[in-house]
Formats: sequence, structure tokens, C-alpha cells
Amino acid sequence: MMSFKAGRWLALAACMAAVSVPAMAAEETGEPTHAQAPLPTVPLTITTADGTKHVFTVEKAMTPREQQVGEMFRPSVPADAGMIFVWSYPRQSDMWMENTKASLDIVFIGADNRISSIVENAVPLSLARISSHGPVRATLELQAGITEKLGIVVGDKVDSDVLANKPAGK
Repeated sequence: MMSFKAGRWLALAACMAAVSVPAMAAEETGEPTHAQAPLPTVPLTITTADGTKHVFTVEKAMTPREQQVGEMFRPSVPADAGMIFVWSYPRQSDMWMENTKASLDIVFIGADNRISSIVENAVPLSLARISSHGPVRATLELQAGITEKLGIVVGDKVDSDVLANKPAGK
């Protein structure tokens, strides 16, 4: 037989568990409130028209939640890093800077793995839509000003394993 004190403790623990589970679910599906943990990374190379190669280590935002949170709440992005959003098929990509503290260059990558457009120095915390203006295969976020500094322009080639054409399930 359980003592009154132990029974009260178990009841309190059960109530706390019942309250904690929905709070955790809201954390995963509600509006983001903090930066996400670093995501798995992959090397990415941008080759300019003159053959210069610029290598970055980019985080892969692959799930809907990872893509929703993106670079939100992070104070900066290193010059040799970034985040890539790979879409399951070429589509219009619309981004925004809500809760994003660091200015970014947003690079849209076409189905041919070439840069189709670049939006430089996106304004932190802005709700303005940043559009690819047509279907793209992926969207890459880099440190603000890096594309101009490195001479990266529309038409440059993007290579990474995350963009490799692989059959489903392989």
C-alpha cells in the first residue's frame, strides 16, 4: 500500500508529465522561439565563370521544421559557412528574414545547379518576401556581402553531394 505522501507525489508527477508533453509538441510545431541546434553539414563549392572555386561548409535544412527555423535567432553566419534548403522538386522559393538577426545573401539554385538569382544583404528581421522569381532546386543562405566579395554571380555552378541526382531510396 502506498503512503498518502507518495501517492500525492506520483499524482503531481503525472500532472507535470501531462503538461510537459504538449509543451514539447508546441515547441516542435509552433512559432520558433530560439535558434536551432547546428544541423548536419556538407561541403559545397561554387565555381565562377573564370574557374575560381569557393568552398563552403553548409548546414542541410532538409525537414519542414529545419527549413522553417533556418538561420533564425543566430547572431552571425561565418564567411565560409551557410545553410542550404533543398526542395523535393524545382519550385518557386519564397524566403523571409523574420527572427533572423544576421543579414544574408540568398542564392537561388536552378535545376541545372547554376545560380539563377541572388538577393544580396537581405534585411534582418524583415517580413518582406524574398523570391526566386521562378522554379529553383535549392536555396542557399550565405553571409551578407560574400557573393559580391567573392565575385559570385548568376550562372555560376554549384556542386555538392546534397544536390547530387540520386534515385529515391539510394
